[in-house]
Order: sequence, then C-alpha cells, then structure tokens
Amino acid sequence: MKIKRGKSVCLFSPKGGVGKTINTINLAGIFEVLGKRVIIIDLDLYSGDIATYLNKKVRKDIYDLSLDLDSVVEVNINNYIIKVDDYIDIIAAPVDPRCASKVNINNIEEIINRCASRYDVVLIDTNHALNEISLSVLQTVDNILFLTKNEPLDIKGLSNLINLFDEYEYTNYKIILNNSRDPFKDYFTLFDIKKILKHNIDYTLSEELFLKDIDKYIMDSVIVTLDKKFSEYFFKDYKTFLTIATDILGGDSSE
Repeated sequence: MKIKRGKSVCLFSPKGGVGKTINTINLAGIFEVLGKRVIIIDLDLYSGDIATYLNKKVRKDIYDLSLDLDSVVEVNINNYIIKVDDYIDIIAAPVDPRCASKVNINNIEEIINRCASRYDVVLIDTNHALNEISLSVLQTVDNILFLTKNEPLDIKGLSNLINLFDEYEYTNYKIILNNSRDPFKDYFTLFDIKKILKHNIDYTLSEELFLKDIDKYIMDSVIVTLDKKFSEYFFKDYKTFLTIATDILGGDSSE
C-alpha cells in the first residue's frame, strides 16, 4: 500500500525582515484550523526564533538530530520533536549558534522526508542567505513561498532569485507580497512589481494585518491565526491564508 506523504513547504526570502518567521507560524495556525497536523522545522540555524516565539524549552534540536543521524543506527525522530498543541509540533534550530555550521547538509533531505511521512504538512523556516542549507531545502521541498515587501532592495533581490530559478526551470514557487510588515512603505505600484519580477503576485497580505501589539502576541506565545477573533477582524487576510493553505494541500482541506 502506498504511504501518503505530506506536503513540504519552505518560506524564503533573499532578504531578512520580510516576516518569514511570523508567517510560517501563522500558516501553521491555518493548517490547524483545517484539521491538519503540521511540523515546523527551524532551519534558520544561526538565529532561528520558532521555539523562542512559542516559548518552548529545547532539549534536543536540529543539530542533535543531524549528529545522531551520522552516528546512531536507529534514530527515533520523536526524541527531537517539541509539541506545541494537538496539531502543531516543531524541530528547533540549534540552541548554541556555534553548532549551526556543524549541521550536516546531507541529512536535510532525510529529515524533511521523515517528517513528511508523519505529518500532513512540513513547514520550513530558513535564513535569508542562499547558502548550502537553504539551497538543499529549496531543492527538496514540494512548494516554495517567496516573501517580499514593497521596497527596492526586497523586490530587486527577489527578481535576481527568480531569474536564477527560471534559468534552472524551477517552477514550484509562488510569491507573497507582505504589505503588513511595513504598511507605510509602498515604493512600487503592483504593476511595477509584476514588471520587475516578470511574475504575478500570487498572494497579498494587506496593510490591515499590521499588528501594533505584535510584541504582546510574541510575549504571550500566541499564534495570531488561532486567535478566535482573527477571522472576524482580518477577514481578507484570513481568506488569503486559507487560499495559500488549500493551494498547498491541492484541494485536500477536509477536516
């Protein structure tokens, strides 16, 4: 019998500060709403904040998992998974950033595939640097979500990356324009952005999603999309997140 494999998704940007981590967590919340089991793998190895945001104590992280895959015959991945709730789990980035460079790139694909065999969705947060780890992730996952803001450096950087992807005929990516990150910056028109990128904007998070009290959410370890009032107060962006999630699932969004 064929084993059903979950979808693997990487949120990536060639520039930091676009809201990659917060929206990885937000998307995990939407998958929970849809009744899907999801794991977040934090591969922002030097400065990953997933466990910190969710206020989870880390006993074993991605470095420990990679190390044991190199040296232990049988590795039980449960020993490295941190439970958030009944639907969301995480594998944390290295607690000690000195261990980041020691994560074996050759284990990345195996870790993603092991998780995909156990979960409906594997969400991966990465550093913005296009290093060997990020490249390995981008070449392994089923879907890539590129995030960008409406700023010259963000748009130009993403344009260069898309040109590289098109050169290698990688087509498994979609683009999120995150207007909620810096809602008062609108350097380009939407027409200009599409022209520069030579690509449509697949999803847009609106200025209305800008949360002045985001620090409170972080301090309270609240997943914004699981807030009972989120779908009411931010209906347009709630629908956008739902669209992203159902597109990833390929229509399999039944609870």
